[in-house]
Amino acid sequence: MSAVLSGDGLRLRAPEAADYQSWAALREISRAHTERWQPSWSVDELTRPAYERRLDSYQADIEARTGYPFFIFQDSDDALVGACILSDVRRGVLQAANLGYWVGAPYVRKGYGSAAVRLVVRFAFETLGLNRVEAATRPENEASSRLLRSAGFTHEGEARRYLKIDGDWRDHLKFAILHDDPLR
Repeated sequence: MSAVLSGDGLRLRAPEAADYQSWAALREISRAHTERWQPSWSVDELTRPAYERRLDSYQADIEARTGYPFFIFQDSDDALVGACILSDVRRGVLQAANLGYWVGAPYVRKGYGSAAVRLVVRFAFETLGLNRVEAATRPENEASSRLLRSAGFTHEGEARRYLKIDGDWRDHLKFAILHDDPLR
């Protein structure tokens, strides 16, 4: 299932090979802004072969129904502004997924992240039929905590050494939103 989500001046769709140049340029100018919140970048992170491996991984997740990657584009000029990804989709008794997102440095604090998160959460509940979407952020990332709370996520606690970020295992705050919680 390859969905296109639209709303709030944005269009979200699965990454494509033709997006490479825009993606690599945005990631490069945003590196200082994003890498402290993300896993360590590989040596060849911004190369075309690395991007193609990323696309192959995304396609495998989509086919397995375990992940749904979205690139975020402005409707007005089709500029790539970031990404929002549902991963680790679990079916059966849990019906849940993890949510991750990033917004390029030129576009931070302009509402793109919040709007994209709301669109993807709606997709998770209304299209995929999930019960729960989870997200995690480092305690010092107050902007991300505010974004999640403003979208309707509830802080559920702290996970010690939850993810390896920039080479070290880091504590994270855990958030979740349920299908019947108000999405703001």
